[in-house]
Amino acid sequence: MRDSIGLPGRGAWGVVAVVLLVGIHLVRGGTEEWRAGGPPQPLAAAAPGLAALPAPAPAGVPGPLPPSRPERVRVPAVRIDARVTTVGLDAQGWIDTPPASETNLAGWFTGAVTPGEKGTAVVVGHVDTPDGRAVFYDLGALTKGDRVEIARKDGRTAVFSVYGIEVVPKDAFPAERIYKSAGVPELRVLTCGGGFSRQKGYEGNVVVSARLVEVR
Repeated sequence: MRDSIGLPGRGAWGVVAVVLLVGIHLVRGGTEEWRAGGPPQPLAAAAPGLAALPAPAPAGVPGPLPPSRPERVRVPAVRIDARVTTVGLDAQGWIDTPPASETNLAGWFTGAVTPGEKGTAVVVGHVDTPDGRAVFYDLGALTKGDRVEIARKDGRTAVFSVYGIEVVPKDAFPAERIYKSAGVPELRVLTCGGGFSRQKGYEGNVVVSARLVEVR
């Protein structure tokens, strides 16, 4: 059940802050046998820290890329390799999520920049479904320095280095800090996380913050 919060007049990131959490309500159910304690959760030491953004990128890091739709996301450290679809706003003004029936599918939010452009790109995906694990089940096991690779339609691959992994509460989502642009190409990867109950679903979101470090 979606929160009944009025969206008219909100900027794109205001919308994201409210409705990226819809996935929490879509993953209820399943069996405790496969959940077995739940997906990996980030360590406190992996959080970005008190600063909203990392230090400026060092010399040699590639500059922003032109727009190009993402087609695939790969995270070698946790063996994620998934196709990326587009997700936008539905008729009610909520962000759509990838179909739960396609468990190895991520979604790029079209209200943000494409990965590699100047600004903050956003990729979302389910952590699980009523039938079992989904594309971002192991996202919380990442550590700082791990790479997130986004294959783009223009044939380039934007490679991002992770500088923060954290769980943020769904009822106090720090949208400005999470989505604020650093003036350089950044990436946020989100899924559900934190505590879980069959009545309320997950209590928060796992948020991975990463910065462009290589273009192949």
